[in-house]
Order: sequence, then structure tokens, then C-alpha cells
Amino acid sequence: MTERLEANDAGIARAAELLRAGGLVAFGTETVYGLGADATNDTAVARIFAAKERPRFNPLISHFPDAEAAFTEAVPNELARRLAERFWPGPLTLVLPRQPGGTISDLAAAGLPSVAVRVPRGAVTAALLRATGRPVAAPSANLSGKVSPSDAYHVMRGLNGRIDAVLDSGPCQVGVESTVLDLTGTAPMLLRPGGVTIEALAEICGPISHPDDYADTLPVSPGRMESHYAPSLPVRLDAQEVGADEALLAFGPELPGAGLVWNLSPSGTVDEAAARLFAGLRFLDSEGARRGLTRIAAMPIPRAGLGLAIRDRLRRAASPRPA
Repeated sequence: MTERLEANDAGIARAAELLRAGGLVAFGTETVYGLGADATNDTAVARIFAAKERPRFNPLISHFPDAEAAFTEAVPNELARRLAERFWPGPLTLVLPRQPGGTISDLAAAGLPSVAVRVPRGAVTAALLRATGRPVAAPSANLSGKVSPSDAYHVMRGLNGRIDAVLDSGPCQVGVESTVLDLTGTAPMLLRPGGVTIEALAEICGPISHPDDYADTLPVSPGRMESHYAPSLPVRLDAQEVGADEALLAFGPELPGAGLVWNLSPSGTVDEAAARLFAGLRFLDSEGARRGLTRIAAMPIPRAGLGLAIRDRLRRAASPRPA
């Protein structure tokens, strides 16, 4: 059963305790209720995707109590600092390069060299993030494909029993998700319209691009690239046997004969496999290349639960590289 916590000191302390322990806690922001987990904990982040029945490992927004904390995980340029000064706390998410040595998990960042960061508005939210003391990854607190929740009742109706708690801070003020602005390229790019208008952003940024302006290029927008987050070694899917010149991405009992092995889950648990997916691909890619192996052979993953999301990510990793 999901705990319903009041937005007082005791409720905030309990919510922060659950987050630090790897739990899932929904909490209100000025936009919508988010489904929070410790963004530094792969297993906790995997639980978000499982609870939401989310079919893809898209990047998640990490939330912070202030800009100083956000910029310990993301590398700001001068434009990012000016936008943060104007719009934070508030409904603006910035996509920036990851800090070297940052703590946000690969799963939360979907294996990208960038992170999405935000400082939400609201005293209760800020108190929760300060008490947690870690980046909190939080997509909207609803089942994937359903309407985003703007109060605790909506959260409980969709996720009761799937998450550990909801911190009830009342209805959200804005009611739509944050605006997402990508600052990793040569020009600012709007990835998602939201609570901050493009007109307000343009007063600081100047002209702002949209991914559709670059339909023939490779935008850093979740799910837009067919060949997504691909390792340098080719990936072979649904392997039933493996050669000595291949690195094996195993699931459950391992196939014999591989030149290198990373087992996503020896027990065959998709939640554990999701938490270990990006680390495994990085390890097999770098160590396999160092050993002169020719490809990565991925064993079959079940088409259920998080298995669908794992299969989607592996399919993208195995897609032909753009010319």
C-alpha cells in the first residue's frame, strides 16, 4: 500500500528517508506531480520505469533545490547561468553536458553525455530536495501514456500500490510539464514546450530552434534517433550461441564460449537487468575493443515489463549507424 504523507516536517522527513533508501515517492511541483527516485541509484531509477510501465529508457529530468546543486551535475555555460537566474526556481528544464565525475546514473541519463536538470518552485518541494541531499529523478507520476497528474488524488488513482509514498502538497499551480531547452549544441533548441513560453526564453536566448528544423540531422531528443546510444562494437540481438571473438551481454544462465561476459541478471530478473544495462554495454564495448573482439552478442530478453524497454534500447544500439 502506498503511504500518503502530509506536507509537513514529518511528512517531508519520511519522504526523504524513503528516497535515500531507494524508494519511489511522488511529490508535487508547480507543474505536475513527479515520480521521484534517487537519480544516483540505478536500481531506484529502474523502479520508476517499472512503476510507470514505460516502454523506453528515455532520459529523466533530475531535480535540485537550487542552481548551485544542479550545476554540480551539469556543466553550465553563460547562457545557462542567465536562464537559471531568470527562471529558476520554475518550470524550465535545461539539457547540459554531464559534469566529469557526476553522480547521476547512466540509466537516468539514458546513456547520453548530457543531463536534464531543473530547480522546481515551491517550499515543500525545495525542502524535500534539500532533505534528500541527492539529485531526484522524477518524470510525471502516472502510468505511461496516461494524463499527467496535477494533484495527489490523481497519483493515487493510477499508482497506488506501485510506489512507496505520495507527498501531498495540494494541487499544482501550472498543471503542464516544464519547458525543456537543450543547450548542448551551437544554438538553443526547444525539445518540449511547457510552463515557460518560448517568447520569454527568446528574450534571453535570442532565436530558438526546434528539432523539426533539423529533420536531416541527429537531434539529442529522446527517442528521435533510430540508432540511439550505440556502442562502437556492432550489436547482435537474440543470440542463441556466441563465438570466442564476441563479447556476451548475458541474461540468466550464460552461453558458453564468449571472449568476455557481462551478465545483466544471473537470476533472470528484468528489473536488475535494467539497472545494469548501460554499465554493461559500456564495459563490453571498451573492454571488448581492447581485447580485439568483433561484436557484442546480446542474449534474448523477455517481452514483458521492463524487458520491453531493455529490448527497445538494444534494438536501437544494434541499428545501422548513420552514414
